[in-house]
Amino acid sequence: MTRPAQRRLQGRFQGPFQALIALWLVAITLALAAAAGPARASPYIVVDANTERVLAAEEPFKRWYPASLAKLMTAYLVFEDMKAGRLDPQAAITFSAAAANEPASKMYFAPGTRVTVDTALKMMLVHSANDAARAVAEHAIGGREAFVKRMNETAKALGMTDTHFVNANGMNSMSNPQPGQYTTARDMAVLAIAIEKTFPEYLYYFTIPGIASDSGKYRNTNLLIGNFDGATGMKTGFVCASGYNQVSFAKRNGREVVAVAFGAPSVPARAEKAAELLQTGLTTGDRDGPRLDSYLPPAAPDRPVADVTSQICSAEAAENRVILRDDDGNLMFSSPYLKPLVKEYPTVDAYRLPNDTEMAASSLENLSSVPLPYARPVQ
Repeated sequence: MTRPAQRRLQGRFQGPFQALIALWLVAITLALAAAAGPARASPYIVVDANTERVLAAEEPFKRWYPASLAKLMTAYLVFEDMKAGRLDPQAAITFSAAAANEPASKMYFAPGTRVTVDTALKMMLVHSANDAARAVAEHAIGGREAFVKRMNETAKALGMTDTHFVNANGMNSMSNPQPGQYTTARDMAVLAIAIEKTFPEYLYYFTIPGIASDSGKYRNTNLLIGNFDGATGMKTGFVCASGYNQVSFAKRNGREVVAVAFGAPSVPARAEKAAELLQTGLTTGDRDGPRLDSYLPPAAPDRPVADVTSQICSAEAAENRVILRDDDGNLMFSSPYLKPLVKEYPTVDAYRLPNDTEMAASSLENLSSVPLPYARPVQ
């Protein structure tokens, strides 16, 4: 492969002619990359959410690292507790030292920082914050171990036949997934539909375009929100061993579909694959596939978990990755189903709670001349 074809393209393309050249370069680069090595496994499944019939699938039973898709089960349990009245959305939870030490993506809050349950949900479902997800699990009745045990019990109860969770965020590090944690595209579709049908009152968490917090402003990692006609959720995930994963929902013209795609080579490729699958599901006339609950993997309990690290995070893979950006630094999509990604996007607040010293200072405003200590988490 030649050096011009290999290098990462961060384009400054203006006008139809330059855009055509950009797309031609993308096609040539991807063709060369495909010819240079074996095809990457990319399991997917598309399901009609109303009838729960499978519309399309490729390797839907292949074991895969869920990465941050594990947060969908974390959200399911939090929604369940809020709906049952066991958990107040405005209750405070505290970031422990262990939570603060989780790998990115995260909020970068110092140990002792407090947020509400509602805010933690926004952080982990919009920004995919690993520290927030761990804080949620640690705050649960019985603590983190009981929470993870409940994740697996719930997975079994929902009919997720080949999934196992080890923690609440699916992470160990970006380059090393948590051992023992796995799922399948089919099982993630089961979980997504269960969330959609069981907790309609909480689905707005998945539609938030972005959050504004103490440590910054964060766009929803699901780039289909606001950019794909009818997109309503749900979640993305990434570690080197899994590639770029996504669970997506969309509604249009009375139809509703969920698409699960694993192993995309980049963030824009993930969004484009999700958009393609959703479009297929929303428009196909063939809607008589097998029901999801009877669509089961063959008995093979020792199937290995796929690891695509060498195809995603090697030096060669990084150099071959094609990512186009416009003059403002926005990602450029080649998919006809995605709108351009604009720099500005609406946000909702997701700020930490005041620490005790700040609350004391607020109540003693008449003593403002007295110096009071303020907790300032390192950002």
